[in-house]
Amino acid sequence: MLERFAFATIQERPPLTWPDGRRLALWVVPNVEHYELEPSTRSVRTPWPRCAPPDALNYPRKEYGNRVGLGRLLDLSSRLGMRFTASLGLAVPEMFPQQFELMQRAGWDFMCHGLYNTHYLWNASEDEERAFIADCQRRMQRATGQPIAGWFSPACSHTQRTADLVAEAGIGYYCDLYHDDQPFPVRTVGGSLISLPYTMQVNDVVLHLSGATGADFADVIADEFETLHAESQTSARVMCIACHPYVSGQPHWIGALERALRHIASHGDVWCTTGSEIAAWYRQHHLAKVREWTGE
Repeated sequence: MLERFAFATIQERPPLTWPDGRRLALWVVPNVEHYELEPSTRSVRTPWPRCAPPDALNYPRKEYGNRVGLGRLLDLSSRLGMRFTASLGLAVPEMFPQQFELMQRAGWDFMCHGLYNTHYLWNASEDEERAFIADCQRRMQRATGQPIAGWFSPACSHTQRTADLVAEAGIGYYCDLYHDDQPFPVRTVGGSLISLPYTMQVNDVVLHLSGATGADFADVIADEFETLHAESQTSARVMCIACHPYVSGQPHWIGALERALRHIASHGDVWCTTGSEIAAWYRQHHLAKVREWTGE
């Protein structure tokens, strides 16, 4: 297996810049997913650990996100004038076409988050995983008219070869590595792939499972922002906020998220942007320099 990235501390690598001299790139990533009531594939983990399907408590909680919570996130992005990047389960455009159309109308960006969030890649053979990525590519093309720009494996279920197969499929950025506060080249067998900073810390589900409230989430966002914004004086940074309609879309969470985003957006040197735009800027302005600097 390849070592996926060169070791390079963030302090020593070539300085990173964003458009118009902005210091911090913020991308907000709602994970818009569908969870099968009875999963169509079996894997090393059950998506319903509370009991065998049907899980009459947890399944409806997840569906609340598509029925109600997503609408609140759409309204929030409209009020703030921010384009969010949906980490999209590609069953959603077919199962909930009205909701998908609303995301398109809002100008949201899309990256691929697999098909269902109950369909994992663990234990898939190479041929099965390649076919899965190809199927996702076809579905994204059909839904949006565009190929997949970025990849985040369903339920974080990537394998040792996922990055190679994603690069092979011509996908440009990758979110299965949570190892940096800047984009960085990913080593693959073939093709060109960069990582974009995704987060498991500034993530509403992770915090919710530990007993956090919406106000706690807002505090974590604020603390993350203050540190990255201060550090970005010498070299620009990326801040990701990962959220889920069935958590942050709850009426007792949405206000706290809005307050946190308004605080960040009030800083004129923050670039509120999308995954595709971050990746495109990095490729055009920094990728070659970083590769030359690492000797790759």
